[in-house]
Amino acid sequence: MFDRYKAGDQAILVHVDLDDEVAREDLEELKLLASSAGVNTLAVVTAARSKPDPKFFVGSGKAEEIQQAVVALEANVVIFNHALSPSQEKNVEALVKCRVLDRTTLILDIFAQRARTHEGNLQVELAQLKHISTRLIRGWTHLERQKGGIGLRGPGETQLETDRRLIRGRIKNIERRLEKVAKQRDQGRRARKRSALPTISLVGYTNAGKSTLFNRLTESDVYAADQLFATLDPTLRKITLEEVGDSILADTVGFIRHLPHDLVAAFKATLQETRDADIQLHVIDAADERRAENIGAVNKVLEEIEADDITQILVYNKIDQLEDVRPHIDRDDEGRIVRVWLSARTGEGCELLLQALTEHLARSMVEYKLAIPPAQQQWRGVFFQLDCIVEESYSELGDWLVDVKMSSEDWNRLNKTHQGQLENFIID
Repeated sequence: MFDRYKAGDQAILVHVDLDDEVAREDLEELKLLASSAGVNTLAVVTAARSKPDPKFFVGSGKAEEIQQAVVALEANVVIFNHALSPSQEKNVEALVKCRVLDRTTLILDIFAQRARTHEGNLQVELAQLKHISTRLIRGWTHLERQKGGIGLRGPGETQLETDRRLIRGRIKNIERRLEKVAKQRDQGRRARKRSALPTISLVGYTNAGKSTLFNRLTESDVYAADQLFATLDPTLRKITLEEVGDSILADTVGFIRHLPHDLVAAFKATLQETRDADIQLHVIDAADERRAENIGAVNKVLEEIEADDITQILVYNKIDQLEDVRPHIDRDDEGRIVRVWLSARTGEGCELLLQALTEHLARSMVEYKLAIPPAQQQWRGVFFQLDCIVEESYSELGDWLVDVKMSSEDWNRLNKTHQGQLENFIID
């Protein structure tokens, strides 16, 4: 949409250690992000400041150092480990004479590479357009040229105004299409609720091993790799748990510190699977020294999407990379499972996780022996649809004797819909 220096994959990384802990980023994470984007890191320029410089984010002397590194190493992109203002990005680009990316743009680029489904592509494009729209003022001279002629709003409209109008129109179009996708997903969720299938959502910091664990539990082949944001699009699979029956396991996008707000907003339809889950499995890289910070970052995003009040089991993954740590379960003072230690790669401890899920979900199940009179045989269809029949037979009087097991939520719903009729059928 506007003339820019050609982007490339030979990069200079810039990391500034700020006094403000909230704004502070991690250098190793920047290197992982760059690698995940397919960028070859030529050098890393570091600095320490109490607060960002208004003009270059770094000081003028450090900006000159970056420019010299670009020339000496023939780099064609500079990547900052921070969010830059439009003016800061423009000023640095004018100095170094190559493409400049900030942390947000880099993450958006990775998401654009990873998206595979129609919904995922729409969500990423929406986030990119919202981000770009705040940076059009940085465009080069052609954006200030006047345009006229038939079909434009007026002879005084500038290219910048035209670009903004085109972007606004595209954003509205994508939002309408995503609304349709969200409605389709909502229909699927309602169908699962009607069929009494509990939903288990995998959440966690990116690269914690969620997709590997998902494949291990469901015997699937979802793409999993040792890189950030290997999986973007949500994947749902059915798993069978003893004493519970069929459940739905959902694998969703991994989280990261300071996840761009535009991305969170764009992926709300996808993250709805997390909001509507019966239980969350918070997958944690047990071998990561920053695991406590990562847990905090994930919980912050869950709070942002209003999914922080769902029961959560912490899954400490990758114990095969730790010494003297065996698969085990941790319980709280009331005997409830709060942590499971396992290795998704080797499979060690996965049976403990299945045990934890069974124990949790079984608590929300109810089981009754019912005697259904011949005149009430419509209940056969209801129970078969819910797949909740454990055992059945007939009495000498023709009553249908049936043992049913279902979620307490479904039992209460059926009982309420039929004015407490089910209570009259209970025997023993």
